[in-house]
Formats: sequence, structure tokens, C-alpha cells
Amino acid sequence: MKPFLKYCGAVSLEDVECIAQSQADAIGFIFAPSKRQVDPDQVKQWLMKSQCEKEITGVFVNEKIQKVCDITKHIPLDIVQLHGDETREDAKQIKQQTGAEVWKVFHHDPNIKETLNQMTAFAPFVDGFLIDAKVKGIRGGSGTAFAWEAVPVYNQQAKRLGKKCIIAGGITPETLPELLAYGPKAIDLSSGIEENGKKSSAKIKALEERMLNDVRISK
Repeated sequence: MKPFLKYCGAVSLEDVECIAQSQADAIGFIFAPSKRQVDPDQVKQWLMKSQCEKEITGVFVNEKIQKVCDITKHIPLDIVQLHGDETREDAKQIKQQTGAEVWKVFHHDPNIKETLNQMTAFAPFVDGFLIDAKVKGIRGGSGTAFAWEAVPVYNQQAKRLGKKCIIAGGITPETLPELLAYGPKAIDLSSGIEENGKKSSAKIKALEERMLNDVRISK
């Protein structure tokens, strides 16, 4: 089974078209302050022009619930990804008001029990957990991997709770085979498929060939 694949951080029509033609299941846009922040109106235009048929994900960090709901309806988003210090009540309100899937991001803690407990606490209010590396001062998109030996533990916990488990951080065409050995159910990439700040069709092709265990490895 191919893992569910999300390419995040699209910042231009070219990025959207690149991802639209890929094997990705979902495309992600960042609406929080970051170098990849985009404007919802622009995103709507890009999606219409590219006729992108992927699931649309919006990434938010400690945003007002009303604004999350407004953007979700405007584009519209299939998945809302909460990347900040949102509470269970925030997640519950967003899920109820938007009807979208809600993913909550947790950062891998060497004391894995902490992260597992957070997953249990949020389970009634979200549809998925995205596990990312913990990098001081950065919410996400750091390009840093966590200890992937923990992936099967996160998978088991998510399965027990009946939720999706998405792995992010430091995934590239080169590191993908190592990650796949731990059986991720879903993966999320941003910088790992970029060249000079743009999504790279060559890197995407290399990654997807490795994911599909193809004998051809693109240079």
C-alpha cells in the first residue's frame, strides 16, 4: 500500500501545477506567518487555473477560529491542519463549524509517552495526528527528521484511537527508503521536494519512483 502523500507549502501557480500532476493525495497551503505563507484569494485562483483535484489542506498556527472557518469555506479546504498551541476546544469548534477533516500537529518528544498522551487527549476532536520533529523556534518546515524508530509506536496509537497518523520532517527522495522501512501510513513533505524554493518535478519523480519501488531511479 502506498502511503497517503501530502505535498505542502505550495507558494505559486507553478508549484500547484507541479503537485497537481504528481501522485500526491493532498496539497498543502500555509496561512500562518512563514516564508511559505500564501493569500487565500491567490490560492483559490491557482486551484481553479490548475484544475487541481488533490485534497486541499490549510495550515494554521494559533489562528482565530472564525478566520479558520472563513478560509475553509472560501477555498474550500478538505483538511485543516492545526500547527500551534490550539486547544481541544479549538479543534472541536473548527471541526463542528467547517465539517472539514482536522489534523493536529504534535512534535516528537524523546519521552514518547508525552506525545502519546496528547494524541489520546485530542482523539475525540480530530481526524488525524501529524508528527513532526521538535526544532527550537520553528513550528514546522525545518527539514529535520525525528527518530523514525518511533513511527510504529505512533502508528499503533493512532490505529487504536481510529485516527490517521502522518509523518513529517526531513523526508527527501534520499531519506525516503529509510522511513518506508518503519511503515508510515501517511507522509508530508515540503522542503524535501524543493529546489531553489520551488517545488521540483525531478525531485517529486525521484521520490515517487522510490515510493512505488520502481527500479528506475531518476538522477
